[in-house]
Amino acid sequence: MNALKPSLITDTASLAAFCDRIKGADFITVDTEFMRETTYWAKLCLVQVAGPDEAYCIDPLAPDMNLKPLYELFSNPNLLKVFHAGRQDLEIFFNAMGEVPAPVFDTQIAAMVCGFGDQVGYEALVAKLAGANLDKSQRFTDWAQRPLTDRQVTYALGDVTHLRKVYVALKQRLEKSGRASWLDEEDAVLTSADTYKVDPREMWRRLRARTRAPRMLAVLRELAAWREITAQNFDVPRQRVAKDDAILELAANMPLTVDDIKRSRLAKPLASGKYVEGVLGAVAKGRALPDAECPRLEREDGWDSQVPRAVTELLKLLLKARSEAHDVAQRLIATSDEVEAIALSDTADVPALHGWRRELFGEDALKLKHGKLAIGLSANGKSVEVFERQS
Repeated sequence: MNALKPSLITDTASLAAFCDRIKGADFITVDTEFMRETTYWAKLCLVQVAGPDEAYCIDPLAPDMNLKPLYELFSNPNLLKVFHAGRQDLEIFFNAMGEVPAPVFDTQIAAMVCGFGDQVGYEALVAKLAGANLDKSQRFTDWAQRPLTDRQVTYALGDVTHLRKVYVALKQRLEKSGRASWLDEEDAVLTSADTYKVDPREMWRRLRARTRAPRMLAVLRELAAWREITAQNFDVPRQRVAKDDAILELAANMPLTVDDIKRSRLAKPLASGKYVEGVLGAVAKGRALPDAECPRLEREDGWDSQVPRAVTELLKLLLKARSEAHDVAQRLIATSDEVEAIALSDTADVPALHGWRRELFGEDALKLKHGKLAIGLSANGKSVEVFERQS
């Protein structure tokens, strides 16, 4: 592999020439630098791409820059795009391109399959698999400021040059273990447009409501949807429109007038701002919704009366044991919500009851739930063992 000289592409012609040179590669590595502290939509400040023998930083903020050649490269179905923890990067490209780059390989997910733990960091992987130490001194630099320094460019390139070795090493491990197909489901999620589409009507589910009252949830849904749409339209973070606590308090109090909002300690700032009409409109819409159309939290409603908490905890212990025994990240096998779903239903529609996850954990989870398996300590008391119960 040739030595790499830190380089920055600032015009469309140079970008097109670079993309043309690497389009026939087996894979490319990709990373981005972006900012979104003051915006709803991520502001793309830099794209780093490495082919087999060269790597460049691409400046999307340069005056003479059109990223169309790059997007065409990303749309090539014969070229594998390698990311590390690429979900946010892919979201940016989806919003810019109208499609998700594919196919992709995410080294963080691959590392979880290969026994590196939950959400392993890039720095740790580079040290372990590429034998290099990353310079992280520019981690909090202002990537929107121009001109970029040589130090910034060199730092940014490290995120894609070392990634090539990381990818090759992980690919070899996956092939050796026979687990390469385990990534298929995760990659399908990453490359699905639905993953990056935000439905404002579903944003209320991210809020921790302290009630299951359908009417309050109806108002909460309208308020959360209003906030999301407003944040998108003004391109500001949703918390700049209204804090989560303010949204929850508004949903609980259901104000009818501006004076009602002023009585709310947390929501009071909204009473005199440009958002007041939107707040009152959302509350009114939620209050007017027919009872039958109000949202309900069915799974949570039936939890306490149907399944003892101990059942879930026992299944989580089994999950931990299976994770350690097979050297696979626990979160990749099943999430806490999926474990709870299995505790509630043998036919829960969760990944843990399908494919390799069912073989690794799901099948035994159902057996444990129905008393066909037991969990205990090993003879030396240092590990957990799973065994068939004697009838």
